Amino acid sequence: MVETTGTVDFKVGDATYQTWYKVVGDLKSGITPLVVLHGGPGMSHHYMISHTALYTTHAIPVVFYDQIGAGAFFWTVGLFMDELDNLLTTLGIETHFDLLGQSWGGMLAADYVSTRHPRGLRRLIIANAPASETLWEESMLQHLSKFPQAFQDLVRKHEREGTTSSKEYQDALQVFYNKHTCQVVPWPEELVMSFKAMEEDPTVYTTMLGTSEFNTTGTLKTWSVIDRLHTITCPTLVVNGTEEGAQDFVIAPFIERIPKVKWVKFAKSHCPFWEDKEYYFNTIEHFLLA
Repeated sequence: MVETTGTVDFKVGDATYQTWYKVVGDLKSGITPLVVLHGGPGMSHHYMISHTALYTTHAIPVVFYDQIGAGAFFWTVGLFMDELDNLLTTLGIETHFDLLGQSWGGMLAADYVSTRHPRGLRRLIIANAPASETLWEESMLQHLSKFPQAFQDLVRKHEREGTTSSKEYQDALQVFYNKHTCQVVPWPEELVMSFKAMEEDPTVYTTMLGTSEFNTTGTLKTWSVIDRLHTITCPTLVVNGTEEGAQDFVIAPFIERIPKVKWVKFAKSHCPFWEDKEYYFNTIEHFLLA
């Protein structure tokens, strides 16, 4: 397997950051590369690495990268759009590429495409992502309400008292995640690595979202792309799971407002590329190669 890793300088004002990337495949092969935006915010690319299957089966070059982490103090969606633009230009693929964003990465992808309208974008995949943060929070609260009352009370107690870093709260979150984030037991090592990266430096996550999946207090609290979705003109695939944050009503604006859209739903939760690999990658391949 052909792999290339490196860093790209990303300048913000007087500061210079490094965007780490990995390319699986040959960007000069003539086959449209797929750029993958990971979730979080503040996670790493590792849990998305199974998308190398697209290169193995169809020689589609896949570009992974880690969105910049600690060091900046102005975390905005626009910052991450600038970073993506910079990466595409540096790798020389800004004139012809496909884009896949998962979870927070799907939010970023939808915002990027509906705001900047990149001319080189051929196809867009929005995976397991909300059309607004308000819808996502409503969905997570719905899921939480189905747990035993004692479990809900424990979660609320720690949120109320500001003790969300406690082991008791984190253990409770893991129980919630095992049902609504990934139902593979045990979790894939790559998914564990991505969560560990976020836990080791939660700066971006806490700044943009907050300390809780159930009460957004960060800069994304009022985020919504709903009013711009009609401007996404490229063919778009939207995928979600049955038992995840991106429930049907959460992704409905994508389906209703994007002109050239296809919707595929998977049986489990938030990580179909681990929970239902064969069906997921068949779906992605069929869309990209159509």
